[in-house]
Amino acid sequence: MRELSEAEWHVLESLWAESPKVGSQIVADMERRKGWSRSTTLTMLRRMTDKGLISCDDSGKMKTYASLVLREEAVKKETESFLNRVYQGSVSMLLNSFVEKQKLSAGEIKELREILDQAEERNER
Repeated sequence: MRELSEAEWHVLESLWAESPKVGSQIVADMERRKGWSRSTTLTMLRRMTDKGLISCDDSGKMKTYASLVLREEAVKKETESFLNRVYQGSVSMLLNSFVEKQKLSAGEIKELREILDQAEERNER
């Protein structure tokens, strides 16, 4: 899967929240959330359909759209891209930067330790 544009993320977020949706629902959602015009949203829907990011069913009275991209896949791809672009792929640089700027609660520190322990266990298998 290729990287998504910011505009594509907005449309997919709408479809991940509820799917399928008719075009008018997406138009209303994008107008409310992003201030997009009807024509902007319809152009995005057409382009995203052409790219294979969403499906369009026009067999009924109104076109319905659904995501063809799983949110988890998109998040993973975006995270990898960000990590490579900003931290040269180094998770430790990312974590170090994060914890230097943020005050972590005891619960968050515990959660991070559990994540690292699980990663260590997976690596040992």
